[in-house]
Amino acid sequence: MDHEHCNVASENQCLKKTQIVSVTSVSPVKITEPRQVCRILFNHESENQKIHAIRKIQGCYHMVLYYENVEEEHHDWSLTGWIVESLARTLLDHPLLAGRIQKRDDVTGFEIVSNDSGIRLLEAQCSATLSEFLESNKKECNDHEAELVFWNEIDARFSRFSPLFYVQVTKFICGGYSVGISCSLLLAETLIVKKFLEKWAQIYNMLPSISNKEIDTTIFNYLGLKSPKFLYLNNHAQNKNRVQSVVFKITTKDVSFSKELWRELAMVCIEEGEQKLEMKIGSSFTLVVKEFLEVIEVESVTKSGIENQIVCISSWDDFEVDEVVFHEENKAVHVSCWIGSVADALVMIFPCIEENVCGVIVAAPN
Repeated sequence: MDHEHCNVASENQCLKKTQIVSVTSVSPVKITEPRQVCRILFNHESENQKIHAIRKIQGCYHMVLYYENVEEEHHDWSLTGWIVESLARTLLDHPLLAGRIQKRDDVTGFEIVSNDSGIRLLEAQCSATLSEFLESNKKECNDHEAELVFWNEIDARFSRFSPLFYVQVTKFICGGYSVGISCSLLLAETLIVKKFLEKWAQIYNMLPSISNKEIDTTIFNYLGLKSPKFLYLNNHAQNKNRVQSVVFKITTKDVSFSKELWRELAMVCIEEGEQKLEMKIGSSFTLVVKEFLEVIEVESVTKSGIENQIVCISSWDDFEVDEVVFHEENKAVHVSCWIGSVADALVMIFPCIEENVCGVIVAAPN
């Protein structure tokens, strides 16, 4: 990138807090009919424990994709508009992302309902160049990446008002931008194994060249925002929320799924996770299994011996998120993924039967 004409102060001055320019909600372009519902079942717990059990399903999957500058007239402000519109279309296939958690009528649990309340989209500006930001984040102990994502944890009392999915588009001075994604762990399989990002990027790149002129400009046009007023919001979990995490991608061909298998798989992944993270997770943890689209099962598990060994392939890169391209051939120059906001040790399993793979997240507070 050419920074010849950039007048940038010292590195410390450049990396002040990112400033939010705008906030909006994005819903599917059409009403979701029929509505999808995903029940959250808390096993082996009393009725009183179930009422307060939302703490067990806290947690967020963060991802930041960095892109260099795109030479295009008015691209700085039209970028967000195209992202909004492509997101609205992509949500047609994933309406739960735009839904909310609510208590069930029987008051014994929760459910995610695709009520089209929308995801949150934020636009931000950072007073550093992309290369300076990446270099500083690599060198310093303070984690500046937390400023490129936004997440408010699910409110246990008013969960129906808590978005489950946030996107923050941050523009760096002298070109370059990042797309920061924050998604509830309850829906993380949509990002990790369901190819949501590839579909989103595909629609984004298709929109400007629709041959039948269905649209000539983006639905959300930010070109008129000449002198934006910055918004100061309480966001950006500091230091990545102090959560240690590791992800596993496991081949599940010819595997018979059962609760016993999920517990065994969780034990194996915890054992390997403890070695990779060089920490002890403890004697008990919360196991969250999303075996089906309509049901998430949550239970407390005590660690025990492992009878059979399951081979795990462990890497964020195995999920190929760096291949997501939002403009022509502008491939991401860097991708970061991490887990945040986990209150207690947690293992989440989300099988993708049609692809014969299974994603497993192991996370625990420091």
